[in-house]
Amino acid sequence: MSAQPMTSTIKTPVLVLGGTGYVAGEVLRLVLGHPNLKLAGVLSDSCPGELVALSFPHLVEVLGDTCFKSQAQIEQLITTLPQSAVFSAAPHGISAALIDQLLRVATAAGTRPSVVDISADYRYANAEDYEEVYKHPHGAPARIKDFTCALPEHLSKITTPHVAHPGCFASATLLASVPLLALNLITPTLFVSGVTGSTGSGRTPVEGTHHPTRHSDLYSYNALSHRHIPEIIACAAAASGVQADFAFVPHSGPFSRGIHITVQATLKKPVDSAAVIEKLRQYYLDAPFVRVFETAPHIKNVIASNYAHLSATANGRTLAVMCVLDNLNKGAAGGAMQWMNRLLGLPETAGLTAPATGWT
Repeated sequence: MSAQPMTSTIKTPVLVLGGTGYVAGEVLRLVLGHPNLKLAGVLSDSCPGELVALSFPHLVEVLGDTCFKSQAQIEQLITTLPQSAVFSAAPHGISAALIDQLLRVATAAGTRPSVVDISADYRYANAEDYEEVYKHPHGAPARIKDFTCALPEHLSKITTPHVAHPGCFASATLLASVPLLALNLITPTLFVSGVTGSTGSGRTPVEGTHHPTRHSDLYSYNALSHRHIPEIIACAAAASGVQADFAFVPHSGPFSRGIHITVQATLKKPVDSAAVIEKLRQYYLDAPFVRVFETAPHIKNVIASNYAHLSATANGRTLAVMCVLDNLNKGAAGGAMQWMNRLLGLPETAGLTAPATGWT
């Protein structure tokens, strides 16, 4: 699925929007270690001129004296860059209009940015579907047609100039579910239970992410009504050709990073565990960041990496597929980097092959 590698050694300048959040920090970490990219600007209208390293002290050695820029500064900068890579980690409801304005400025200046939006703003096929879920007007409805929303593992080619990366819960659920639907193994009703770390809720503390509340506890929230469900249904249908129903129950886990998803469904005909595992391996044979194992996957084995680990078990007519990934990396910044690599004609794995940290 990887694009043909570029032969040029010129590094593409990168602009990061929404620069103070957890996902933005992970984007910065990946960009600063990428062999073909260079950081050109980080937008934060709330603290322009402030050292970026004050928000991300773990990156101080590579950020140096880099300071946040205002939106006006970023707009001026994009007019001077013939080609650039833009990652938007701005909140949903803000990202769409921000991206639209940058693209308008770039078009007027004759420059060509490639955009990957990590927010929810361009994940829906139309503004009405987005507004039904998020309960506010879309920030740039006319721009939706310029974005494709999918996992890189499920779409080999796109026809739009920009990409919207699915959310972290959606990423894990789709990796586990799409092969089952595409291979016609199951009836199209899937039951999903997911557990996420506290970083999935963002940097601003709320009751559900406050450490004393979350520590040594496990609880569900938004059962059967999570906002990612319509996104999962749409992406699964586009990737597999099957319109399926997803009954999704998310849970808050007592850890910072990672997602564990269990997908259960009814097999159309009996298949044993070994056969399902082999079918998953074959389906993801050309997917460099998906690994399929006989044993249950562990979150610790993927933390801080762009890898997803899957396993499966079958018992008569019932099938369960488990998937783990890092919500900030593969579920957000790393998946977005995969797309950016492809948009720029780079190897899909560029800057993303570092293994998990383990024992986190």
